[in-house]
Amino acid sequence: MPHADSALIPSGIDKTAFWTHVHEQLGYLLDGQRSWVTNLANASSLVFNALQAFPEFGTGERAVNWCGFYLNDELFPRPKFSTEEVGQDELSPRLLLGPFCGKPACQLIHVAPGRARGVCADAYIQRKSVLVQDVDAYPGHIACDGETKSEVVCPLILTVNGEQRAIGVLDLDCLALSGFDERDQAGLEKIAKLVVDACDW
Repeated sequence: MPHADSALIPSGIDKTAFWTHVHEQLGYLLDGQRSWVTNLANASSLVFNALQAFPEFGTGERAVNWCGFYLNDELFPRPKFSTEEVGQDELSPRLLLGPFCGKPACQLIHVAPGRARGVCADAYIQRKSVLVQDVDAYPGHIACDGETKSEVVCPLILTVNGEQRAIGVLDLDCLALSGFDERDQAGLEKIAKLVVDACDW
């Protein structure tokens, strides 16, 4: 099967079956590959395109307009050479933009005490998913795209030697108010776990 066909959605399925199908297809797509860059790129593309093909979201006023990852900056390679001095921002804990589908996005999100704000930072720090029905009413919301009205963010939790560590988040944005519900959150949490388990970090 061509890789692009992973995003095809069977007709007549409900939301729970949709997320089960996407999880299964993503498992096939990630099989045999351990690079987090490659796997997160394919995961964001598969989820984004599958949601656009699913009638409950589609490409109209209820469309998911962004799907992607923010990751602990420790996972990114350090530059060997730079024309700029290292600033204070680069020394404090932050999430950097990773693979995504959608419009250009915020490049970084602070997660240091006293500087952290927004849905992604809260999900990362609290290590639990955050479902937001109206982003404009969410304290500290960071508006990367002014058209976004609702959001769901799931932390990426890696277990190393019995210790759980947050390494990033998986973020979905929607054009509609109350665009996501608990079924979407549960489905996305399974996707997040699958991605974490499929990669070498």
